[in-house]
Amino acid sequence: MNKLRVFVADDHAVLRDGLKALVNAQADMEIVGESDNGRTTYELAKELLPDILLMDISMPELNGIEATELLKAECPAIRILALSAYKDKSYLDRLLKAGASGYVLKLSAADELIEAIRLVAAGEVYLDPQIADRITESYVRTQFLRGETRQRELTAREQEVLRLIAQGYSNKEISNELTISVKTVESHKTNIMQKLELKNRTGIVRYAVRQGWLQDT
Repeated sequence: MNKLRVFVADDHAVLRDGLKALVNAQADMEIVGESDNGRTTYELAKELLPDILLMDISMPELNGIEATELLKAECPAIRILALSAYKDKSYLDRLLKAGASGYVLKLSAADELIEAIRLVAAGEVYLDPQIADRITESYVRTQFLRGETRQRELTAREQEVLRLIAQGYSNKEISNELTISVKTVESHKTNIMQKLELKNRTGIVRYAVRQGWLQDT
């Protein structure tokens, strides 16, 4: 069984140690890295590419929101679950817009955090029950699937994936061509379609043709 690879980012060593012990105690999870500041989190996560990143909001150098924005722009396959002591809706809104997949209060029970990790890893959006009533599901879906990330330009990697999709490559073939996992290909494809407001492979092909990307194929 492939374990979920989890990275922990928090500037409090005691809390990090507790989170690591909790995650490593699960049969389907393992800790692959940790950091006590936002800048190091950004750099290490790009290198390690964990499945899930537990992201504290308040950290030195880069805060959790800034680190989330940078990572989601460059490594969209990483799913970020924010950890916070704050119930303030403004933090929740900003994190969702930055690309976080969930928000858990630090005072939550251990089993709730584990459930949140599994749900986020499965592609769901998770909100701590103590703050869920502060935001509607439709707003979550709108921001997560149709939010500001759509307005950003495609990354170089997303352009590579888009070209190969338009040329008829399957997800497995793209995986082999770019030496990345099928899961990462699927994540890139999802982000491409969100950013460009495309609904299917036909839309991707039409977009590539308009951009002149298929002239040499």
